Amino acid sequence: MKPVLLAVFALTLALPSAYAETAPYAGQDARAIKALSPERAEGLLAGAGLGYALAAELNGWPGPLHALELADDLSLTPAQRAETEAIRAQMLAEAKPLGEALIAAEAALDALFADGTPDAAAVATATMEIGRIEGQLRAVHLSAHVALKPILTRHQRMIYARTRGYATGKQGHGHGHGGGQH
Repeated sequence: MKPVLLAVFALTLALPSAYAETAPYAGQDARAIKALSPERAEGLLAGAGLGYALAAELNGWPGPLHALELADDLSLTPAQRAETEAIRAQMLAEAKPLGEALIAAEAALDALFADGTPDAAAVATATMEIGRIEGQLRAVHLSAHVALKPILTRHQRMIYARTRGYATGKQGHGHGHGGGQH
């Protein structure tokens, strides 16, 4: 009797994972915009980074939000703090409207499929628009990292990298690009 119970228990545990493998999008069909989670939409509206600047962040080019969060650890001067806040404000001023535009573009793509039979040309146009907006959004976030790096000293960038948990040894150096001292 014991082996049978064990087998039933094992099968019960295996069912949810097997189901997840065959239905990984279960529940997402109830979203307002199917390809966009509510959390991602919220981040886009807020101007959040959402991973758009990882190329900069992980190569030693700090971001303004995290630099401000770490202001005490970095011993930011009042001037550095003001410059960082200005960079962040500019980034948000550009990123938020692009986030709204991206949500609208995703909604338009969703509507093509929800409203009937989309044709290849309409799908291509809609997806290219999404790509264009995402490219602009990524450039805005990356540009904020580029603008911030010369404001911080090399020592501050090294503290930033260490505090953020980056251990590759590249952070703070930027491979010879920019990075003036203050």
